[in-house]
Amino acid sequence: MFQHPVRNTGRSRASILCGLIGIGIAGSRSPDMHETEACALGLTMVYRILDGEVMDYAAADLPRLLPMLRTMGFDGLNVTHPFKQDVIPLMDSLSDAAKALGAVNTILFRDGKAHGDNTDWSGYRAHFLAGLGNHPRTHVALIGAGGAAAAVGYAHLDLGATRLVIFDPVRERAKTLADRLGCLFPTTDVSIAFTADEAIAGADGVVQTSPIGMLSHPGLPFDPDLLTPDQWVSDIIYFPLQTTLLEAAAAKGCATLNGGGMAVMQAAHAFALFTGSEPDSQRMIADFDRATQRSVVA
Repeated sequence: MFQHPVRNTGRSRASILCGLIGIGIAGSRSPDMHETEACALGLTMVYRILDGEVMDYAAADLPRLLPMLRTMGFDGLNVTHPFKQDVIPLMDSLSDAAKALGAVNTILFRDGKAHGDNTDWSGYRAHFLAGLGNHPRTHVALIGAGGAAAAVGYAHLDLGATRLVIFDPVRERAKTLADRLGCLFPTTDVSIAFTADEAIAGADGVVQTSPIGMLSHPGLPFDPDLLTPDQWVSDIIYFPLQTTLLEAAAAKGCATLNGGGMAVMQAAHAFALFTGSEPDSQRMIADFDRATQRSVVA
């Protein structure tokens, strides 16, 4: 299993400067999560949203943007859609996880160099173990084969799944992911399904990684009647925390897991890399839940 050790950064500065790069990220909770936990630990952190929509940059601008941010004194960056693959050629080094997954969601600037890491998979892994770790997980269905699916699929294979069945409406996308994960775990059965029904049938549980169910993409990614009460359902969406799918799955008697914990745990693992200090992940989850409730009331 890949590890994310807490590193001694040797930092003598009074504050830590980090940020998030991506497109359409104005509503991200990352600044609040990182800055609140830093304050609780007696650290001073400034975390900036660097939205490509606002700052007018795209993937072609990253070779200029990243060195500029490093020169400005940024200690690190989180990376989200659509740049997790685009930044890879710009890194001086990559963690084993980032190499395996072909995606970077955390960049560390150290000694004039950029190191790419990935905490999406470890964040989901920790979240799943905390919420559904006592449930069977040998045979897992993965609905969606986009950017987050690789991290989630890798996490389940790392946890011991021997069969992973992937469904995506874009069949080639599912096949590409299945081939990648199959190469990483050659003794396991990683395959694609032609329908959601085929993927879900007989699985111990289902992970929903498509955008369907988000506030901006309402609806259901598949018919909940395909589920049986003995299956668990994990949804990585956290806006809203309780998606229509999770509500329907719970009504059928399924154990469910929302996406809030994954969002927090990937941030917690990145925080440790940025600061060299171990965050209190349970405190971060509680803070996240409170902020979510406030936003719902508002």
